[in-house]
Parts: sequence; C-alpha cells; structure tokens
Amino acid sequence: MASDTSISDRSASLARRFFAGVEHHLRIIGALILREMATRYGRRGLGFAWIVGEPLIFCFGVMILWSFTKSPYEHGIRLAPFVMTGYMSLIMIRHMISLLSSALQSNLGLLYHRRITPMHILSARICLELAGSTSAFLIVYLVLLSIEQVSLPFDYLLLYQGWFTLAWVASGLALVLSGLAMRFEVFERMIGLISYAMIPLSGVFFMVSWMPPAAQKIYLTIPFVHCVEMIRAAVFGEFVVTHYDPLYPVIWGACLNIAGLLLIAGAREHMASD
Repeated sequence: MASDTSISDRSASLARRFFAGVEHHLRIIGALILREMATRYGRRGLGFAWIVGEPLIFCFGVMILWSFTKSPYEHGIRLAPFVMTGYMSLIMIRHMISLLSSALQSNLGLLYHRRITPMHILSARICLELAGSTSAFLIVYLVLLSIEQVSLPFDYLLLYQGWFTLAWVASGLALVLSGLAMRFEVFERMIGLISYAMIPLSGVFFMVSWMPPAAQKIYLTIPFVHCVEMIRAAVFGEFVVTHYDPLYPVIWGACLNIAGLLLIAGAREHMASD
C-alpha cells in the first residue's frame, strides 16, 4: 500500500514538474512575441494592426489589379477566391522564410540570457506569423463572403488541414534555410532568391489540373502544391478538380523541421565563434 502511494506521489511530482516546465517555456515565448510585435510594428499609429493589415493590403491590391487585367473567371473559377487562396498562402510561405531566416541574427543579444534559447526566438516568430496570416485570411474570406464573391467552405476540416500543413512545411523549410544561413554566408544571400522562387514553385497562381498529365506528376513532388490544392478543394468543393495527398506534405514537413532543428542545435556556439 505504501509502495503504491509512493509511486503515485512520484507520478504527480513528475506531472507537476512537466507542466511547470511547459508553462515556463510558454511564458518566454509569449514575452518574445510581445517584444517582436513592439519592435517590428511600434507602439503608435496602427502598431499591432499591421500584423494583419500588411497581408490584407497586398492581397486586396492583387485582387484589384487582376480584376482590371483578367476575366472574372479563370478556367471556370471565380477570380477573387482564386487569388485569395493563392496569394494568402504565398504570403505565409514567404514571410516564414524571410522572418525566420534572420530571427537569430537580429536577436543575437537575447541569446546571452541563459533562459532564452534559439528555439524560443524561432517559435515566437512562427506563432506570430501564423497568427497574422491566419487572421488576415479570415478577414479576407469574410469580406469576400459579405459581397458574395465566395461561399462558405465545403469542407472546414480540409481547409484547416491544408492551411496548417502549409505552415508546417513552410516553417520547416525556413528552419533549414536559417540553419544553413548561419553556417554558410552564400545561403544568407540566397534567401531573397529562394523566397521569389516560391512564386512559381508553390502553385499559388495556377492549379495542377490546368497542367499536362506529365507535368502534373513532376509538379506534385513539391509539398507546397499539395497544401494549396487542399485549401482550394475545401473552398471550391467537388466541382473543381484538385490533386493532393494529405500525408505527403506532412512527411516532408516533419523531415524539414527535424533537419532544421539539427542544423540550429549548435547555433549558440556557432554564432559565438563568429
């Protein structure tokens, strides 16, 4: 009886220590998010609203420009929701890459605090960018819904899965590029080029079904394409042909995130030696 009580006490103690550790890390990440918001957007004027306002301006700008240069329908798909699903996805991918790749270099001073690790800084930026992009996507969707340019999603779970899988893969690629940039100067200079390469490689401005069958197989080797196709399948429904494998980008994202974490594991020592 005493042995059972001892085991129960030890289990409870381990659980308390685990949750206390999680709470400690969440407090650090939360504080870094507030610091990042204040330093990036300031405390006056629109301030924090730019987290959502910046992607909104770009997305609506592209919609307005395309409305003057293209027909209202693209391959039978209404232009506004097509731009929304594509451009909001592109914004999140490019912001993840650009913001995470410079996260450690721009916050080098914080690493002198023993309680702050590179993963705290990177996690704060990932959470901040995901929150901003998701909020902007929701607002754009609601605006288009109010003017009857888009209907409610046909599959909410698929929409969530596509969007968060896209963030999973984008953060993994960003972590890999961040780790490589800290070790090789050439990668730091190539971040901008890689970010621009995401425009044709992510499949945001056309659909897989518009391509020849041979090209479709090649294009579907890119994990981002599956995520964007999932988002469009959820928004447009079964009346639009889409091609995706839900597990493929998840596996790619896991590999990229693990590789990125391994590259960043020695970041403190590497950056200190520089």
